[in-house]
Amino acid sequence: MFKKLKLILSAAAIIAVSTIGHIGPANAELSDILSAGTIKIAIPENFPPFGSLGAEGEYEGYDVDVAKLIAKDLGVELELVPVTSKQRIPFLETDKVDLVISSMGANPSRAKSIWFSSAYAPFFSGAFASADMVISSVADLAGKKVGLTGGTLEDLEITDAAPEGTEIIRFGDNAATLSAYISGQVDVLVTGNTVAAKLSADNPDLSVETKFIIKESPAFIGLKKGDIDLLQWVNVFILHKKLGGDLNTMSEKWLGQKLPPLPSL
Repeated sequence: MFKKLKLILSAAAIIAVSTIGHIGPANAELSDILSAGTIKIAIPENFPPFGSLGAEGEYEGYDVDVAKLIAKDLGVELELVPVTSKQRIPFLETDKVDLVISSMGANPSRAKSIWFSSAYAPFFSGAFASADMVISSVADLAGKKVGLTGGTLEDLEITDAAPEGTEIIRFGDNAATLSAYISGQVDVLVTGNTVAAKLSADNPDLSVETKFIIKESPAFIGLKKGDIDLLQWVNVFILHKKLGGDLNTMSEKWLGQKLPPLPSL
């Protein structure tokens, strides 16, 4: 009787192990990409210098260059898919893209839906306003009109931290947000440092001063949950390009700064 019970338990264990083996990720997306010979990568629709439509009618920027280098190293054709901030995660979840390289910050909320690579680009978000406006912390936003792009990390941070009396005005994309600041529709611009720097460079008569840093938020590449082989490959790619200097070259080209130390996941 004991031997019979032992045999039954052993068989059950074998079945359990076999079943667990089938619970893991679906077929690796990396192999699908290599088989298809094409990779679809989401890049910013209008978020210079990370991604925007250039004078020649083609998308250009830091994220675009990273996407091109990924396709080159994989040996596949590249299909760029311009997206807005709000489209980034849904496009991954619905298989419209294989990767999102769109100046995306990582946070626990987003990590419930997608996976993130190690950081590939530097970025910080802050509050910017004219030199004559006295603002040194988030508490000073009370009574001010604050313009930002909806669905971004800045939106999440300011919505949680802004004091009572702050009027937060959300826009659909960065172009609309910047236009609102230029026209005086908002008093304070909440955005990334690179966006504010480009705004200042494009509008030399406009007063744009950093008032305070909201959060250091380096950019990460987004992947669909379960694509473990693709995640491993992307992380090796990022390490290789940091060590080889390629990412530093891109940082100096598009961001005007040397590549600082970036976190790894």
